[in-house]
Amino acid sequence: MAPAMRFFERIHGVYFDDLDAFQILHNAKYVLLIERTIGAFWDQVCGWKGLLEPDANPDQSQLVRANHIEYERPVKGVGEVRVRIWIEKLGRTSLVFGFRVLPVDEDTDYAVGHRVMVRIDPHTYRPTPWTDGFRKQVAPYCRPPAQEE
Repeated sequence: MAPAMRFFERIHGVYFDDLDAFQILHNAKYVLLIERTIGAFWDQVCGWKGLLEPDANPDQSQLVRANHIEYERPVKGVGEVRVRIWIEKLGRTSLVFGFRVLPVDEDTDYAVGHRVMVRIDPHTYRPTPWTDGFRKQVAPYCRPPAQEE
């Protein structure tokens, strides 16, 4: 039996200046909420505090390749939302985070999607494999492979 996948969640405030003219969370702010949640994930799961330290933390050198967001329903007005993330796929040099933006008190999506990250060599900026240590650290947050029947 495969180990159960864990999710990482963060609650974020939505403020007046995050809203558009219709008093709805501006579409660009979703990416910022996801970015902040992934930053908290790196801090709490991997111990990365935000300063780039490639010699101490080689897996910290990474770039965003793509963000894909589908907006299911609007976040209206100020308040709080939660962002839930997990690792959909951990490849040789890439990592795909899945995410959901949700109300604090229910499991109905405001937005869903994924972010593709690529680990790079900090000197050449070329893709490079994740370390075994990193793979072990994030393993509990990885979606288990689909079971064949």
